[in-house]
Amino acid sequence: MHSIIARSSIWRPFMSTSQPKVGFVSLGCPKALVDSERIITQLRVEGYDIVPTYNDADVVVVNTCGFIDSAVAESLDAIGEAMAENGKVIVTGCLGKRADVIREAHPGVLSISGPQDYATVMNAVHASLPPKHDPYLDLVPPQGIKLTPKHYAYLKISEGCNHRCSFCIIPSMRGDLVSRPIDEVLREAERLVMGGVKELLVISQDTSAYGVDTKYAEAIWRDKKYQTRMKDLCSGLSELGVWSRLHYVYPYPHVDDIIPLMAEGKVLPYLDIPLQHASQRILKLMKRPAAAEKNLERIQAWRKMCPDITLRSTFIVGFPGETDDEFEELLDFIDEAELDRVGAFAYSPVEGAKANDLPGAVPEELKQERLQRFMELQADISTEKLERKVGTVQKVLIDAIDGELAIGRSTADAPEIDGLVQIQNGEEAGLKVGQFVDVRIMGSDEHDLFGLVD
Repeated sequence: MHSIIARSSIWRPFMSTSQPKVGFVSLGCPKALVDSERIITQLRVEGYDIVPTYNDADVVVVNTCGFIDSAVAESLDAIGEAMAENGKVIVTGCLGKRADVIREAHPGVLSISGPQDYATVMNAVHASLPPKHDPYLDLVPPQGIKLTPKHYAYLKISEGCNHRCSFCIIPSMRGDLVSRPIDEVLREAERLVMGGVKELLVISQDTSAYGVDTKYAEAIWRDKKYQTRMKDLCSGLSELGVWSRLHYVYPYPHVDDIIPLMAEGKVLPYLDIPLQHASQRILKLMKRPAAAEKNLERIQAWRKMCPDITLRSTFIVGFPGETDDEFEELLDFIDEAELDRVGAFAYSPVEGAKANDLPGAVPEELKQERLQRFMELQADISTEKLERKVGTVQKVLIDAIDGELAIGRSTADAPEIDGLVQIQNGEEAGLKVGQFVDVRIMGSDEHDLFGLVD
């Protein structure tokens, strides 16, 4: 999760002593981070300074997460900290859909709103702290204010979700699918690239459903006609000459159309596919989209079309009703699929989720035992797959310089969720953040690669 008071390294060039000052805390997933970026951009447009500490702030905005119980607790703690340190707090984000929970814990907050409700946030800021706009001081870059490093950015293509997975409450917080017009998305991507972005991370709740709600409406970008659908989006992004990485793609048959674009180098050969389980019965209980798809066959077909493809997924163990045999089925799937990057969670009974009412709750101790077995198996698979890369040369995007080391990511690694490439002679080679470089891989472990620049 992201947890920030706006970074002083980013904001100090924009600060002026006379301007009203806002502190900002952002929690949750990349989609929430994009919401934070849009609110901060609007604040800067209106002349507010964004400051890195509670003491310097005239008011604090907390963008919350409410997906699982631990996220709710983290959000309430963040609100409480802001209340204790500052006292004037505006709350927004997913947990804002449960205003009663927030009011019960922190009755003194100034305002509560849900995700994407930028107008309510701005109105609350205006009421507490009127703006003092100075057009000569309050300059905002065309790409807006970003909370990610300068060289990569999240590109949110839609909001909401049409699915009703039994373990998830996101639709109740963010509503049904609303796809952004494709020309608007591509223009935003173009502005980001012009601002120095080298990698675009495409995010939504269901990227493969992009455009369903608009009946794949057409639009013009760079004098060319595009439909609002995933394949056309990938084709458009390929024109920008940067890395484009796809997240949250469900394994529908039409995803097959994207794989040749990866093989041709038009988008990164990387798919983040939230499979969640291997048992058909459990997937039906989860009410997962594409539950009937033959995922193992599809994975094998993708690898045949694009041998270098990296496949990431997430899974839930200990779902209500999951039997020993169904858990073993999941392990067999993991063993055979050999996914490159895998995350797993023990089922958490999120308040309001339909799955909580299912019979056959798995005891917490058994959940944790299954989770440990799952992750041990995946660690072995990951270790073996990364060993195969020793001796190869990988294109790497540099994220940080740490002493003598340069830390970067290959095409197989998304920021914050996947592994890293540690370049042993990074300082000696004069590498810089945001630079692409070819790295000879000399070693590996279960998560990361280690290499040298020739």
